[in-house]
Amino acid sequence: MPDPLPGFRFIVEIAGIQDAQFLECSGFETKLDVEEYKEGGLNDFVHKLPGRQSYTNVTLKRGVVNSIELWDWLHRLSTAAAKSEEKKNMSVVLCNGKGEEQLRWNLIAAFPVKWSVPSMQSEQSSIYVESLELAYQEFTLQQR
Repeated sequence: MPDPLPGFRFIVEIAGIQDAQFLECSGFETKLDVEEYKEGGLNDFVHKLPGRQSYTNVTLKRGVVNSIELWDWLHRLSTAAAKSEEKKNMSVVLCNGKGEEQLRWNLIAAFPVKWSVPSMQSEQSSIYVESLELAYQEFTLQQR
């Protein structure tokens, strides 16, 4: 029986973006809608059929660095005439304790939909963390 993988060793790869190191990645969820079909003359039950698959947005968090590359990506989406050109394929790679790749979530046609930073407080000495929320068309999961 294989050992469970640690959730603290992961890498985020975003096509064309170099400064993407993150502290947290959350929100991976997919679900199938259920279509109900009531067959005439059959009153004992309702057929339940798998419908469309949907995905929740993924949120990435990291300490603020002296780079605005992620902000620029979001800003280009709000001003670009060809918004589809700003969608990027990306991967979230989960590693084992030795840093070796074990699982890879490939997000297809991802784009930022929300960027935020918390309030600044002079009496705290914690790391300033920004958050980037991404929507995407679909994801695939690969095992290494």
